[in-house]
Amino acid sequence: MAKRILFQFDIDSQPSSFDAVVAIDSGVDHLIPYAGVQATLIEPLVHGAMFTRGDKDLKNTAIFLGGSDVEAAETLLRCVTDAFFGPVRVSVMMDANGCNTTAAAAVVAAARHIDLAGSRAVVLSGTGPVGQRVSRLLARDGAHVTLTSRSRSRAQRVCDSVAQEIADASDAPPNLKAAAAGSPEEVTAVLSDAQIVVACGAAGVQLASENDLTSAQDLVVAIDLNAVPPSGLGGVAVMDKGSPISEGASAVGYGAIGVGGLKMKTHRAAIESLFESNDKVLNIDEIYQIAQAVDRR
Repeated sequence: MAKRILFQFDIDSQPSSFDAVVAIDSGVDHLIPYAGVQATLIEPLVHGAMFTRGDKDLKNTAIFLGGSDVEAAETLLRCVTDAFFGPVRVSVMMDANGCNTTAAAAVVAAARHIDLAGSRAVVLSGTGPVGQRVSRLLARDGAHVTLTSRSRSRAQRVCDSVAQEIADASDAPPNLKAAAAGSPEEVTAVLSDAQIVVACGAAGVQLASENDLTSAQDLVVAIDLNAVPPSGLGGVAVMDKGSPISEGASAVGYGAIGVGGLKMKTHRAAIESLFESNDKVLNIDEIYQIAQAVDRR
């Protein structure tokens, strides 16, 4: 039987050691990392992966796209799929900076506690790669999503972009709106009727206080994706996994490591699935489906 080969195409000057460990733990026989991969240079690398094995063995070669620049990795993904020739192709997964696996795990964690359809969700600092993906998944599952930024105009631009992505992939109109959450008063207002809060801000920046969360009387679940002190959501510790956000509170919280277990399982399952066939393209929607399946096991 042909060995499983995974090409790790990384945008950065050094390939991610994290992604390499997960790949090996996912049963890859040979991991071949490349650093500093650029869109203009990727086609011959893809062709080398495609043309060296016959039809039956193509599924045993796959590509992982990583690095710290998510937008550049999305461009690489388009370049990879453009290099394919009909059925002559290999499976590919994009998870630069953990954007897809993190967002998918966060939304699946929220769905453990509340039906997403019709729920009211706030994505704090939602203009970054993870925030955009969290917003997309929540909205596609029927949640009414408020996406925030310090600048309402920036939040609106991202809302429009995410809404267009959803419209391109689904007939259901998305429920997305933008809001500013740069001041304590704005944060209090935007959380006033929230049932789900997901904080996607920069490391070490608190976006809402414990008092903000306990004052949100309808809150069911709060998820903080920041692992660096101080926490992004006051009252939610990095290890929390469905723990009450304060003594006697009905709302529960997840910290970054609390979500991280499902993220890791999803990442490994996604890598393993690449070798089931030679035609998979795993981006946010596909990885979300994998996360849901992993959580049901």
